[in-house]
Amino acid sequence: MSCPWKTRAETGADLGIVRDINLAAFDTTHEADLVEALRHDESWIDGLSQLTVTEDGTPVGHALLTRCHIGITPALCLGPCAVLPTHQRSGAGAAAIRAALDRARDQGERYVTVLGHAAYYPRFGFTRASTHGIGLDIDVPDEALMALSLDGSTLPSGTIHYAAPFGV
Repeated sequence: MSCPWKTRAETGADLGIVRDINLAAFDTTHEADLVEALRHDESWIDGLSQLTVTEDGTPVGHALLTRCHIGITPALCLGPCAVLPTHQRSGAGAAAIRAALDRARDQGERYVTVLGHAAYYPRFGFTRASTHGIGLDIDVPDEALMALSLDGSTLPSGTIHYAAPFGV
């Protein structure tokens, strides 16, 4: 099945539009501020922030992966994905996430974690992190913390250490 959405890597010229997408998509400015902080943190990895764009190239969605660690093993964290309200439930968010995961594979990354809706992320291959011995040092619902091996290797176990802007 082909995806109707085009994607591309975020560039410096996209900072304002990504901020606008996040402000429009999230209920509070806190989430938009979080994405902004991740883009200015040492956890930022060039090329792993992907935009979903319309046929004319207008960005309408955004997903990013940032550095985290599972124990001492480098991994990625899928940050909040945002789509303009007019394009939500159209596959634009999924396209941005898939593009980010594909780019991470291309860059040789091996592991990705996400803290989010348990009904949404299994479609990308994520499974419960706890079944692999992965956890957090804060209390979160077991079904909300998920992990993915990008290359099919066994996931490492340990506590996830996120970038500072996540606050955990």
